Amino acid sequence: MPTASGGITRLACEKLRENGKDVATILTKAGLIAKTVNDPAARLEAGAQTRLMEIAAEELDDELFGFHLARRFDLREIGLVYYIIASSLNLADALANAERYSRIVNEGVRLRCSLSEGAAVTIEYVGVDRRLDRHHIEFWLVTLVRICRQVTSSRLAPRRLRVRHSRADPPADFKSFFGTEVEFRSEVDEIALSAPLASLPNVGRDTHLNSLLCRYAEEALASRATVRASTASQVEKVLPELLPHGRAGVAEVAQRLGTSERTLSRKLHEEGTSFAAILDELRKALAKRYLDEQELQVSEIAWLLGYREVSSLTHAFKRWTGTTPRQFRYQSVRPASAISGDPHKQA
Repeated sequence: MPTASGGITRLACEKLRENGKDVATILTKAGLIAKTVNDPAARLEAGAQTRLMEIAAEELDDELFGFHLARRFDLREIGLVYYIIASSLNLADALANAERYSRIVNEGVRLRCSLSEGAAVTIEYVGVDRRLDRHHIEFWLVTLVRICRQVTSSRLAPRRLRVRHSRADPPADFKSFFGTEVEFRSEVDEIALSAPLASLPNVGRDTHLNSLLCRYAEEALASRATVRASTASQVEKVLPELLPHGRAGVAEVAQRLGTSERTLSRKLHEEGTSFAAILDELRKALAKRYLDEQELQVSEIAWLLGYREVSSLTHAFKRWTGTTPRQFRYQSVRPASAISGDPHKQA
């Protein structure tokens, strides 16, 4: 499962506390644990962070929660990746570095930078459900524009700004901040800049510092690759082929990995997880993916996930998402016009 450094989660929690909200309970709703969130060194599930933004917006009754949250924090809190961007030669170089190193911050968000006819940054979600998200993606859009303005010391405005989600009434604050109309219900999440803007020099450019920081970032990427090759990732790799046969038990997996059940459980515990947690998360991710395939019947999906009865899948899916598999599939195929900007109508 993709992970994130958790900076957005901690900013959201701070805002919730300021408003007297029960943060621990809200985190639980998103699938997060307060102890882990409060540890700045801990990695959080990227999808849970996205869910938290939607829940926090509803708790605070703030239709523009992600937009507001992104406008107020110190960009330096992003850490290493921000300083690499800020020390780059020009804005085009900065965006190219953002593309390469942003996964250090969040593996569930992938930036694609195109430098033809100016610069265009596309935001793609990896292993994270994008369909009903508004606040997390808007946080990213605002943050990227703020970074571009800060490193060039300019009040630049995107040539074009497109987002995949919808809003019934485009907020006036968006046009005021971005300096351009936001195109909702698009096929892509993208910020496009003109060629003159892309060539703007960075006010803090420092080739020596940038080279040094990029070396640190490469080490961080290599470290993340090592983490992904952990015992947990090995278990995740084995499980999908065992699930349809109802053999996805800890004994079978341990045998496949050439270890004992006890050793496997110990190693997973050392990595802060358990076999049951990995199995549950994998089933949840696969269930959503399979439901996107309209030709697969729910009964077939239940079998693919190792459930003997459809009712077992339904019970688990309601625990994961609050909806049944059929309701989830219905939501995913509804035309965009049926999804209003009111989160209370996105049942």
